[in-house]
Amino acid sequence: MAAQVETPLPVVTVESRDVIVVPPAPQPVPVIAPSASRGTAEAIGGDEIRVEKDPLQGFNRAMFDIHQAMDKAILRPAAMGYKKLVPKPLRSGARNAISNLSEPFIFVNFLLQGKPDKAAQTFARFIVNSTLGIAGLFDIAKRKDFNLPHRANGFGTTLALYGVKAGPYLFLPLIGPTTLRDVLGKPADDGLLPLAVGRPFSTWQYQLSTGLVGGLDMRAEADPELRALFGDAVDPYATLRSVYLQNRAAEIEEVRGGHGRKKTGDLPELNESLTDPAPSDAPELQDPMTDPAAN
Repeated sequence: MAAQVETPLPVVTVESRDVIVVPPAPQPVPVIAPSASRGTAEAIGGDEIRVEKDPLQGFNRAMFDIHQAMDKAILRPAAMGYKKLVPKPLRSGARNAISNLSEPFIFVNFLLQGKPDKAAQTFARFIVNSTLGIAGLFDIAKRKDFNLPHRANGFGTTLALYGVKAGPYLFLPLIGPTTLRDVLGKPADDGLLPLAVGRPFSTWQYQLSTGLVGGLDMRAEADPELRALFGDAVDPYATLRSVYLQNRAAEIEEVRGGHGRKKTGDLPELNESLTDPAPSDAPELQDPMTDPAAN
């Protein structure tokens, strides 16, 4: 009896991923080669495959590779060394102090967004931590006695609430995942204290020291989440992009007054990088370059 020869299953390449497709009938299966700058939607066996729009994907992937090389050679070892050498109470105090200095521009953005109640709570939080918390070294305001938690906010979120679209997704070395809108909004936040107060916030020594300490601390605290995220990822770049955009959409929705996250489903597909995706119930990634995670 003649031996049966197994025919290898066809492979469909979608967004740099190889997906084995079992055809419903012995007929050829088309190969989809999506453009990096255009969103596509093709039907395969009755299922629609949606590909994210990422018009700057070529540039972003190159920057991602550069960042990953820098992270492996310099950033992660330095961050892990910082975490090992500096005692936890000192790291926590520095993190709280840097976070406390962000409260003034959060306060201003709540005012710009027409949310005086949240602005008042942010102002009260800043006063409590600046006094009882000894210049913000201790986060006293989050305790039950005060119940004034930190609320992330910024000019990028203000622009979003006024209808400014996200613009193309960007990945920038030493900054990480972001969007054009947030890149344009960040100088307004960073420049508030230097312009309003002046020294020492306007000096390069202050900018360098807080940037260095804050960056090392955030990278160290985010390390377990990044390792878990990239450990099983077929395409780490696309995985980080999707998680970041979903988490950013949830932050904006929370400030807008929504629930911040859907109650159902996994991470949905993103079809348009020029608009904000809907928030999801996907596990949240703490961005190593923007959001310090508590230890």
